Amino acid sequence: MKTLSSLEDRLLIACAVAREVGLLQKRRFLDRDKVAFKFKGPQDYLTATDGEVEKLVRRRLLGIFPGDTVLGEEDGGQVSDCTWVVDPIDGTSNFARGIPYFCVSIAFVLRGEASIGVIYQPMSDELFAGAKGLGATVNGEPMQVAKTTTLEQSLIEVGRASRQPQAGYLAMLEKVMSAGMMIRGAGSGALALANVASGRVDGLFEMHMYSWDCLAGIVLIEEAGGRMNDFMRGEGLLKGNPILAAAPGIAEALSALVGEPLKS
Repeated sequence: MKTLSSLEDRLLIACAVAREVGLLQKRRFLDRDKVAFKFKGPQDYLTATDGEVEKLVRRRLLGIFPGDTVLGEEDGGQVSDCTWVVDPIDGTSNFARGIPYFCVSIAFVLRGEASIGVIYQPMSDELFAGAKGLGATVNGEPMQVAKTTTLEQSLIEVGRASRQPQAGYLAMLEKVMSAGMMIRGAGSGALALANVASGRVDGLFEMHMYSWDCLAGIVLIEEAGGRMNDFMRGEGLLKGNPILAAAPGIAEALSALVGEPLKS
């Protein structure tokens, strides 16, 4: 019997799991009368579907890879040489409020390196998938980051969590807007990164993001030819870090502007 251990095998399994749980998300979302939410903190939404989806992802992945571990946004977990990092619903505020812009994000970290990234947006039926050395695709078509070369022509995603100091965030926005960039923020860090990987936007900067929000997107962007900061430095996997992602033509300039160094 074949052992499912290669990155390609794991990528295929992650894609299948993402599609399955994405359909569960969609069913729950469309049943609007049953979508109740509460808050874990200021503007930090939680629905019953978050926990339901994460448990299903854990069950599927650990059923196939019993020696692996899972680190999830809702139930935590353990880190090992083979760790799946899961955000069951990225964009929970959108999901809870009836805005059809959310996803499941599944990453695989092999010996401390993000090596597989899968993001599925069920409402648009878009599957973003990639693995280290295997490229990145959206619904099977190869992705490539944008060719933009100047900040004045760029569109970037900028998000903010309530845990971030407002003064620092506003100062960063002032720098970005003064440089002539257009900004957007649609409530999902994972989909924002997928947008960078697919060339729909030119970059992203956020002063703090957790690993379950961004590791899948990091894999996609690097495989699509983009530049990143070293998100995994220090305790990035467990505690998060700033995140910077950009098309190569604006990466150095954006890095200098926001003060976040790029990974060499």
